[in-house]
Amino acid sequence: MREVEIRRLLAANLLCALAVVLAAVLPAFFLDGFSVLGTHLAWLCVCSVCVATLNVILHLVLKPNQSPKRRSFAHKISRFLKCCLYFFMSCILFHAIIVLYGAPLIESVTETFLFAVLLSTFTTLQCLCLLGPNVQAWIRVFSKNGAMSIWESSLQITSMCSVLGAWFGAFPIPLDWDRPWQVWPISCSLGATFGYMAGLIIAPLWIHWNRKQLTYKSR
Repeated sequence: MREVEIRRLLAANLLCALAVVLAAVLPAFFLDGFSVLGTHLAWLCVCSVCVATLNVILHLVLKPNQSPKRRSFAHKISRFLKCCLYFFMSCILFHAIIVLYGAPLIESVTETFLFAVLLSTFTTLQCLCLLGPNVQAWIRVFSKNGAMSIWESSLQITSMCSVLGAWFGAFPIPLDWDRPWQVWPISCSLGATFGYMAGLIIAPLWIHWNRKQLTYKSR
């Protein structure tokens, strides 16, 4: 396994983590009263847009899963529209799952949906950038020993960490501590964000430590 590829992955992941940090800090210089807790919905939007934009740019620059075949312009447009549709469907699906896990059905609909958008940005958007609108490839990647590159291994780790972080973030909500960050969906979205950032750091380190055992074979 090439060390250069692992360094590229580490650099890309660190940039994504930096984008999350900047999304929490920079808007305060331009928007009065902006804060992660005080204007949480605005932060959800800013964080989702920043992470999504950087992921797309990194994919276009690094081209980790570039196909050797040349695609027509019509095919690229069709692929882009499918990706947009899949992302929107992912937001709806996450929204439904979050409600089934106990989120308010009618109240706080905007909060729940923006949280679903954030989760989709941390998980589905990465799948779309790396694998495209290919559900079979998604199933393969998230099956046991299904990753075919270090980028797909990183996708596994960051996606799982994001979902687990959101799940663990729900635990403090029912407690009677009366803290500002217990308001829905602050603790869950912060948990997902910290999980995502942890996954970004853990993935290249885990791949580096296990590089001798990782033998990716084309299928």
